Amino acid sequence: MIMVMTLALAGAVQGAAHAEDGGGGGRPWLYYNHAYGVLDRETADAIEHSAYLRDFANFQVRTTTGSGGQTWTGRYLMGRETYLELFGVGDLPGKDGTLGAGGMGVSTERAGDLATVTARLREQGIGEPVEFLQTRDFGDGVPVPWFDAVFTTDRYDLFGAWGMEYRPEYFADPRSNTEPAAYPGDVGRERYLSDGYRDRLMRDVTAVRLAVTARDLANTVPLLRAGGFAVRSVPGGGVVAKGGGTTLRFDAVPLDRVGLRQVEMSLNRPVATRHVERLGHSDLVVGPGPRAVWTFGTASGD
Repeated sequence: MIMVMTLALAGAVQGAAHAEDGGGGGRPWLYYNHAYGVLDRETADAIEHSAYLRDFANFQVRTTTGSGGQTWTGRYLMGRETYLELFGVGDLPGKDGTLGAGGMGVSTERAGDLATVTARLREQGIGEPVEFLQTRDFGDGVPVPWFDAVFTTDRYDLFGAWGMEYRPEYFADPRSNTEPAAYPGDVGRERYLSDGYRDRLMRDVTAVRLAVTARDLANTVPLLRAGGFAVRSVPGGGVVAKGGGTTLRFDAVPLDRVGLRQVEMSLNRPVATRHVERLGHSDLVVGPGPRAVWTFGTASGD
């Protein structure tokens, strides 16, 4: 999912709120699904051709066709319930292909919960949340409903977040390679993703740190709060949001300093020694123990 898909949508409003303690009470409605970042070309190419990553994770380089015939080619590290999507400069059209651009999807586990999130957004003053149906073309030219999405706005600098709910038509299509429902109304992440992670070391994404502009952060916070994340302010104008086993850290920075900063991952088994894999301007540190930390350079490539 890329932010360029929202550009043709009308009726958006500016999402405005600031971070406060608490997630609004009640059970979670949204969970971290995936995040993406646009990296410098050297780093993106190193990731794409890394033999180590193919052993470390259920790793794929895949081209996807979405709504309106838009296509994108991403580098994917797929876990049990969560994943990471990485692009190089120019891999996406327009400003979405700019160094440091990014996005994040947070998804429901039960059918109908996205409607609750949309209602909660309106309660926060987002009068007309932007709603969108994403489709996927499996190669026969016939779009299959993939997921419903909601945004607080279609006006963004270089980062945007959306709530999403997978569609039953997608699960019903055998080409989706998804799993049977585990319970009535199951539209969850584990059902959506394959079990390929079992044969690799990476299990799931547990924390993500992103540097975004103040405007993009202000547009993101209402969605997180509506989804039941516990959101608190941190010094410097950023926020930390926790929910569903994933911690999200957003630092408010000038436009020329935005970008994906760090990703933490759980492992299927602990490793005895520390391994450092240098990938372009990034370092993936695996172990010791049951976790890995991937640190990315700044938008200037430092």
